[in-house]
Amino acid sequence: MHLLASAMSTFRKAFVAAFVKSLLRGKSLIQAILAYWMPPAIPSSTSSEPKGSSKSLHEFLKEAEVALLGPVSGNGLVELSAGLKTQLFERLQTDPDCMLPTYSHQLPTGSECGQYLALDVGGSTLRVALVKLRGRGADEGERSEIVSMRSFRIDQAIKDLEGMAFFNWMGQRIRETLSTGLNREHSLGKPLPVALAWSFPIEQTSLGGGKMQKMGKAFSADQGLLGQELGQIVKQACENQGLNVELRAIVNDSIACLLSRAYSYTSTRFALILGTGLNMAAYLPVTAIGRSKFGIRPDRWFSQANHVIVNTELSMFGRNVLPMTRWDHMLTKGHPRPDFQPLEQMVSGMYLGEIARLALLEAIETTGMLGGIVPPSLEVQYSLGTDTISMIECDTTPELAEAIRLFSERHPSSHTPTTSDLLAIKAIAALVACCVFTLWDCRLEAEQAYISTLPQSSPERQRAEADMKLEKTTVAFNGSVIENYPGYLSSCQRYVNDLVDGKGLAEPRSINLVPAKESSLMGAAVALACVERDD
Repeated sequence: MHLLASAMSTFRKAFVAAFVKSLLRGKSLIQAILAYWMPPAIPSSTSSEPKGSSKSLHEFLKEAEVALLGPVSGNGLVELSAGLKTQLFERLQTDPDCMLPTYSHQLPTGSECGQYLALDVGGSTLRVALVKLRGRGADEGERSEIVSMRSFRIDQAIKDLEGMAFFNWMGQRIRETLSTGLNREHSLGKPLPVALAWSFPIEQTSLGGGKMQKMGKAFSADQGLLGQELGQIVKQACENQGLNVELRAIVNDSIACLLSRAYSYTSTRFALILGTGLNMAAYLPVTAIGRSKFGIRPDRWFSQANHVIVNTELSMFGRNVLPMTRWDHMLTKGHPRPDFQPLEQMVSGMYLGEIARLALLEAIETTGMLGGIVPPSLEVQYSLGTDTISMIECDTTPELAEAIRLFSERHPSSHTPTTSDLLAIKAIAALVACCVFTLWDCRLEAEQAYISTLPQSSPERQRAEADMKLEKTTVAFNGSVIENYPGYLSSCQRYVNDLVDGKGLAEPRSINLVPAKESSLMGAAVALACVERDD
């Protein structure tokens, strides 16, 4: 037993170190995994497969490879894209819960300049910032900038504030920030225009207004305020602090991400949020969307809008289309809302660690790995965090001392479950890439249909045709998984490139994933700048 433990300890360090080195050399991930699960240095007499195990580690890994990578190899992604494309077009017509057209119908021109006050209300932080926009005439890195910002933590005591009490707290924080001279140029004789990045559901009724809905995330601020206009609530809270403000733009994180990059990159048509959750925004022709999806809007809006930014709520897609492994089915079975967000359950940071934990538990049970004994810390659902796996992979030292220390602290008497997780991450990046490609493909088809409705010589047709010929399309991205997980972004970009190349277009096309830093505040400010530009 001592020899087995020693061999496994040596193996764990050797495997992870070899995997890191193999990534740097570009060696096949699967080859590295298979090679180090059955290291030749361990004699057959000291095999790491205890008696009574139903399969070898090698057999388990082969099965995992087929389950995780089989559906996304060969023509798998193309077939998945076709299934997702059908769902996207269907839900663009009548579904009330996703593919939601916002009130933002124009992208920034890049001429918007000035200073704008932006608020960002997230699950744990309120941020108040002054954002300066200098226009596309400035150097690329200086076109937009957060000049000043204050952050206020939203702890559980703040989350427990009910109704107006929470918004009064917000008003106090805004007053504190303004009192430091954040916006000295503002005239007190007229309302101060404000933009808000709001990370909670609302029924948006205008660019600067929306009806409050249940907030979730353990907040009580919706109590007594459901159905009331968020813009009026914020205005009243600020008036209670002696401030005269007007909320002129409300955006969610995906819309803000798109707008923030569109200000600098004229080719931006999409935004991807991939962290704890998943979402995308897309700039689509109005004609591609069922009229009932727009709700009650003034005729003036429709007369001005040819295109509109759509909040796809991408997490809700994929039912009966996505390639589900047995670990995905296990996760779904134990989920309180198993069919609500199928795609999010397969790719987001909320669930990656849990998929790895379930695969690891099976490996321990069926192969006799770790003596067939499940560490107590891994018996609890969602106990293996995606952040833990990411931090372990970031340790590139030969001894992996930091990775071992971190995992030992979070999971005493456990081992690093790298293998199944890394297999899953490779497949998951492919699924996200497939979604990006499919939305891009849907947009091309929708644009072509829109162009066919326009007069041959109309300026709008000429603009739309020029847009169709974009050689490069930018997808702005934001989120802890795609930003921080080692190798995730490069894998996703590679899969996107392969899908675009496989389409066989006559003219060269590319989809480029571009980071959007501080996109909530930047995007909110850009939305406000566009409103003031059009006044």
